[in-house]
Amino acid sequence: MSDRATTERPRPALSPSRAADFKQCPLLYRFRAIDRLPEPPSTAQLRGSVVHAVLEQLYGLPAVERGPQTALSLVDPAWDRVLAGHPELTVGLSTEERAQLLADARALLSGYYRLEDPTRFDPASCEQRIEVELADGTLLRGFVDRIDVAGTGEVRVVDYKTGKAPPAARALAEFKALFQMKFYAVALLRSRDVLATRLRLIYLADGQLLDYTPDLDELLRFEKTLMAIWRAIQSTGATGDFRPNPSRLCGWCSHRALCPVYEGTPPPYPGWPERLGEPAARR
Repeated sequence: MSDRATTERPRPALSPSRAADFKQCPLLYRFRAIDRLPEPPSTAQLRGSVVHAVLEQLYGLPAVERGPQTALSLVDPAWDRVLAGHPELTVGLSTEERAQLLADARALLSGYYRLEDPTRFDPASCEQRIEVELADGTLLRGFVDRIDVAGTGEVRVVDYKTGKAPPAARALAEFKALFQMKFYAVALLRSRDVLATRLRLIYLADGQLLDYTPDLDELLRFEKTLMAIWRAIQSTGATGDFRPNPSRLCGWCSHRALCPVYEGTPPPYPGWPERLGEPAARR
């Protein structure tokens, strides 16, 4: 898991993951963003955290040292760093599961070299925190896996995807991924006055690259969408009426036992917080 949470909750903001939660199910948003209910990490999430940690460290090395063997040698240290911040993640994880997790991480990293050659360019930044306030006061906050800037000034925003969505949820997963990338593009536009030339999704599990070129008008329309989502969240937060929105995705929800759709009872609504943090979560 990425250690992105702070002990003091920052000002309420909209992130790609929480915006997607609210669109999917307002009650899920409440459970994650307001109640901050714990969710047991899956092995896929742990594997993703390790892979992201390796790639971040890899790009901190000189380009000539970023060969495949170097990436593989960084897996065990990355695992140690992930657990140093969250030792509770080992609870219930057997020795065999840990070995398989690390083997899968190495396989994903080996496959990465068939998609990009990290020895041929230097990113402008990795794991870049972005925060910007829009004209209506909506605060956007997120972390970008990688930002590349060409010598001509063109900007590429890159995100690594390490999991495979179930077939029933694949279309929604792709929609969420593109939503996330447009979110980052709007944040860069407003924080740096830079229009991203390319949005790149790297699907390590599938061995695929997805490149998308947004235009300015599209991003301006998307910015209005983000503003509307935040207004809806604030309005719902004032009343506490975060309603469930049942779908086929309910089968993957960690909070079904508390959902009225499944005869559960949510905890008492604590009220809209003055400070609202982001759970430390990896894709």
